[in-house]
Amino acid sequence: MTLKLVYPTLALILWIFIVGVILILRRKDAFTSGAVRHEDVQVSAERYPVSARLASANFSNQFETPVIYFALIMLAMEVGATSYAMAVLAWLYVATRVIHTLIHIGPNKLPVRGAVYGIGALALVGMWIGVLLAVV
Repeated sequence: MTLKLVYPTLALILWIFIVGVILILRRKDAFTSGAVRHEDVQVSAERYPVSARLASANFSNQFETPVIYFALIMLAMEVGATSYAMAVLAWLYVATRVIHTLIHIGPNKLPVRGAVYGIGALALVGMWIGVLLAVV
């Protein structure tokens, strides 16, 4: 049943919306606190406070490897690679995206963030192998 792949995908989409809201709130706070003015950020986001720049960078990250995830999910559903192993890998990937965000917009410890990113990338490789095995 493909629903076991739909649920983590819906969760990831929800998470991307949440990160977008975090970005909006941090940028709004930058304006209301007086840290930036509209003229300061019309051309570049460099003048936003670090917290808003981190949220912006993380929001951009949600459109990097997740693109591969979404493609793999669609391929997996098309070729019938919808095993429980694939679902576990999908949930693992989604969990790493959430943890990555919490680290990125929180303490931003690069070694930990990099390790979490790497685990997510490995989950994607596992999903790719699952799709590949279903078509060979």
